[in-house]
Amino acid sequence: MDSKVDQPSVLFTAFEPSGDDHAAAVISRLRSIYPKLKIYAWGGRKMQAAGAEVVEITGDDAVMGLPGLAKIREHQRLNANIEEWLRDNQISVHIPVDSPAANFPVCKLTKAAGARVVHLVAPQLWAWAPWRIRKLRKLTDHVMCVLPFEQEWFRSRGVEATFIGHPLFDEKVDYAVLDEQIQSWTRGDQNVALMPGSRPSEMKKNFPLILGAYIKLNNEHAHMRGIVAATRKEIEPTLRQIAKDAGLEWPDSLEIRFGSTDAVVQWCDMCMVVSGTVTLQIARQHKPMVIVYKLGRIAWTLIARWLIQPDFITLPNLIAGREICPELVPHFGGSEPIADRVVGLLEDQDAFTTQVRELEAIGKVYDEQHAAENAARIIARYAGLEPF
Repeated sequence: MDSKVDQPSVLFTAFEPSGDDHAAAVISRLRSIYPKLKIYAWGGRKMQAAGAEVVEITGDDAVMGLPGLAKIREHQRLNANIEEWLRDNQISVHIPVDSPAANFPVCKLTKAAGARVVHLVAPQLWAWAPWRIRKLRKLTDHVMCVLPFEQEWFRSRGVEATFIGHPLFDEKVDYAVLDEQIQSWTRGDQNVALMPGSRPSEMKKNFPLILGAYIKLNNEHAHMRGIVAATRKEIEPTLRQIAKDAGLEWPDSLEIRFGSTDAVVQWCDMCMVVSGTVTLQIARQHKPMVIVYKLGRIAWTLIARWLIQPDFITLPNLIAGREICPELVPHFGGSEPIADRVVGLLEDQDAFTTQVRELEAIGKVYDEQHAAENAARIIARYAGLEPF
């Protein structure tokens, strides 16, 4: 592992926008330290901008959506392309980024080609598939964990693992820049952010719920303002069509902002958010939130509730080890329970400030770590590069 090689190269594979974000920060750090390192990727545009030679752009379909069968065929095509590319390109280290279902077949290919495999963002086997640890042991040399409890979980099961921190916390929030960005934004007596998720399936299931909750709240609080934080402008027609299909009229007090999640979080008093990585982006600014994720009752009863292991599902609550944010996951009902929990926070100052303090504590867990730096060190070690 520590032997030096003449021309090491690394391959990142990421298939979703969040993976593009995570990988881009690490690629940028590797590029700054090892300017001659060959960094290849199947990934997104942020990875490309960070300095990777992107063989094929991925992740756009994760935002705009493909039906199930088309998604399977797309990954089969990608796997075939990667296998063919590996015949002509030798890599030292493969860094699969999150998305275990998409990345495990690629890991099998890179392992067979003689590469070390170092996962960036641990597959969440502790949550839903602990029996797959045997497969992971075969398909990895090291797992880089972004949640603090994961390191011990994997190590106790024979997988080398390191808690590296989380890329979202690597850079301190520049509140001055955000304040300037939101200076002209309209504010009300209460300001609520709506985070609908990035995957089309998530938006279709969950956006009517949080939009319906906002409408209910807005009807009761005439001077409320809302902003939907969308990842890309192309999503706006999708969101408006989802609202129309659900029979919901878009309120005049609700606007959409694109690619400015941090600014929206700074603008708002609290968030209604679909469960996912964005909950940590909100936690970074210590803004209270209500977290929701709709699942089908039959699927949950027959399958999911037997597979999902932890007492909590959302990231802030998992890290805290208790419910610090109202968590409606899985949620089978309508918008009213979501609105009720928002009101509970807006009208109960003690509950509001308690959640703020709990979110501040989560930030302290990450203060002593720098994910991109730690990840770059681990990747460099497995690639046989001079340590820094």
